[in-house]
Order: sequence, then C-alpha cells, then structure tokens
Amino acid sequence: MPDKNEVEIRRTLMVEQTTYREGWKDVAEPTKLYAALVIVKNPWFGRGHVEDMSPEIRSHGPVLGKLLTDMIMQASDGKVEGYGKASLVGMGGEQEHGQGMTHTLWFGNQYREALKAKSYMSFANTRGAAGASLIIPLMDKDDGGRRSHYQTIHVSVPDAPAEDEIIVALGASVGGHPNHRLGDRYKDLEEMGHDLDNPAGV
Repeated sequence: MPDKNEVEIRRTLMVEQTTYREGWKDVAEPTKLYAALVIVKNPWFGRGHVEDMSPEIRSHGPVLGKLLTDMIMQASDGKVEGYGKASLVGMGGEQEHGQGMTHTLWFGNQYREALKAKSYMSFANTRGAAGASLIIPLMDKDDGGRRSHYQTIHVSVPDAPAEDEIIVALGASVGGHPNHRLGDRYKDLEEMGHDLDNPAGV
C-alpha cells in the first residue's frame, strides 16, 4: 500500500438523505442516499501538462478508495443496493485529473469488492469552482437494467474545491428512487422483440 502521507487530505464529509414523501405520496419504505466526499490536494496542480499520471494514480487510488469505502460501509451498515462515483476538479486543474482519481481499479475495486458488486460503477467527472455542484449517478450494484435504482446524488461544498484541489466521492443508495414505477429495461427489450439473452444483437 502506498504511503498515506503522499495524499494531502483537507477534509472528509458524509452526507445522508432520507426521503419519506415524494410526488404527493408517502414512500412505503423510506429510501436513503449516502455520499462520502474527500477534499484532496490535486497532485498535478501547477505542473503543466503531465503525460504520465500513473505514479500519482497509484499513490492516491488505494488510499482514497479505502477511505471512502469505509465511510460508506459504516454509514449504511453495509446495506448498499445502488452505487456510483464522481469527482469535481478545481479550476486550476484538468478534468483528466479527476478522471485519473476515479477511473482506476486502484480506486474503484475497493468499493466494488466490499459490496461484492457485479455491475460497473456509474460515474460523473466535472470541473468547477468552490460551491459547484457535484453529481453522483447511481445504479444497482448487481443489475444495470434495474431502473428503480437509477438515481442521482446532488451535493455542493461551499469552500471546495479550491483551484488546487479535487473532490473525490462515492455514492450509495439503500432502496430505489422514491415511489419508482418505471419497471426495468428488460420489459422494453422484450416488447421491442430483442433476445433477452443477447439484447445488443451480437
């Protein structure tokens, strides 16, 4: 494991949302959303174009992945059904810097393995000033066609990211989106005449 001291962390935040009523109707089972955020110094800030980003990806990915995974697992009691990841890069960095933090197995596999998840992790990577919106899209951890678990967490941090920082985040849901009634994509595929064992036709 890389030296944790290589990763400059300013703050972590844990956001929990419970929905009891949606669309003029009580939610039969209140749904929960969780967002674990870490504000970290951008290791590529001020260095111009860095062609090989792999050393910093290797040093940051395992540390941030474990930190955020532990936060989610503790807050949710490990009952996660939907999951996703996101980054928000300060204006002094490149969007590729946030991609580097999240689009690596050194980061994502920590979460995926803790949940024994089967589906890929949905994601969003953006750039903005302090207080900009951070969006974490979610999908079912085991079934990418389960539309009930297509959700989005929307948060902001008033003083982050600074121009030399990146916010890295993991999101989770317990339950689907409130009062969901869209079914799943397999019903659409069946009605459109697609082979459910080969929906892409390949």
